[in-house]
Amino acid sequence: MKAGFVRGRTALLGSALMVAGLGSLGLAGPAWAAGPQADADGFVTDRAFEKHLQEQLLDAKAGDVITIPAGKYRLSRGLGLTASGVTIKGAGKDQTVLSFAGMVAGPVGLLVTGNNFVVSDLTVQDTKGDGIKINGTKGVTFRNVRVRWTDPDNSTHGAYGIYPVGCTDVLIEDSEVFGSSDAGIYVGQSDNIIVRRNRAELNVAGIEIENSTHADVYENVATRNTGGILVFNMPNLPKPGHSTRIHNNVSEANNTPNFAAKGTAVSIVPKGTGMIVLANDDVEIFDNDIRNNDTMGIAIASDFSTDYKIEAGAPGEHDPYPDRVLIAGNRISGGGNAPDAERFPAAPVIRAAGQSTNVVWDGYTRAPADDNGICLASGPDKLIRLDPKSPGKFAVIDGKSCDGFKRQPPVVIR
Repeated sequence: MKAGFVRGRTALLGSALMVAGLGSLGLAGPAWAAGPQADADGFVTDRAFEKHLQEQLLDAKAGDVITIPAGKYRLSRGLGLTASGVTIKGAGKDQTVLSFAGMVAGPVGLLVTGNNFVVSDLTVQDTKGDGIKINGTKGVTFRNVRVRWTDPDNSTHGAYGIYPVGCTDVLIEDSEVFGSSDAGIYVGQSDNIIVRRNRAELNVAGIEIENSTHADVYENVATRNTGGILVFNMPNLPKPGHSTRIHNNVSEANNTPNFAAKGTAVSIVPKGTGMIVLANDDVEIFDNDIRNNDTMGIAIASDFSTDYKIEAGAPGEHDPYPDRVLIAGNRISGGGNAPDAERFPAAPVIRAAGQSTNVVWDGYTRAPADDNGICLASGPDKLIRLDPKSPGKFAVIDGKSCDGFKRQPPVVIR
């Protein structure tokens, strides 16, 4: 444990508070001589603190716990960690706030490449790029972490909030992300994943599992995003995704207009979408509350409903069809009343025909009689299957028994 940092920071924070106090009395010296300074929002700019924190990360070794005390700190540069077995811990996400507004080097707030990494109890905000990115590690835990962007102009927001990619054994719990211009919680090209008890709000995609395997996503709240929870399989990536369970979540009122950068994967997401499965296999969506999403509750789509193209020489294999998707026991209500006709023109057609858009499938299959193993369990909802060859036409399919659907075991991280 780097206790020296805590002691040093206490002294520095005291200095900062003293400076702030003197400033209120009109007795502060010139800015260049003031040392740590607090702005009107209470954020302290302290180059000595920032330098010391960066040195701690640079010198870290397995077993270190780097503690960041309560306070609001404005940092000018992104942080990096390459050592394995390190924990970064704040005093609580309401107490320890790291602001990167105006950062001059980055653009990621915190970039980690070491294994067995834990980050907890702090907030990262207003990065130019991603909030916290973990790249290619085995064993990563986010716990009680907040990432957010506070500028009302969402064109200034970074892409991903909590962002593990190429990782194994990923645990994200009791955390929250606000305002990302791509996905709030994004897990990409990873394996063995638990995402639970988080909140994703005002992002383009609330939670996205992309080209990943064996993911368990449960007891989260996704609200006021463009799309609530997404399970995507994209071409041109080395790892295909499959085997995801989405259950016991709330996906509610995800009606924020899409503000993603043009050409990004999520820029196609219609506002008002509760959940989307795109070209991903072995996906179970069950026991969720999906309500008040203006376009549709659950969408199942293939690559053929997108502009995504397989590039020549692209790595890995890619199957454009979603296969073996189970939808069972969800409570879907109050949606479809103001569909995003620009991104999903079929929705108003379905509504005009007196049908709900609670569960919609784009209908693309390898053979006309095939159902891709998509099973909507018996219940109040119907499966709306679009006719790819005849825009504006669709079939209404009753639910059925899905007892024969091969279920997946829960994900366990040891």
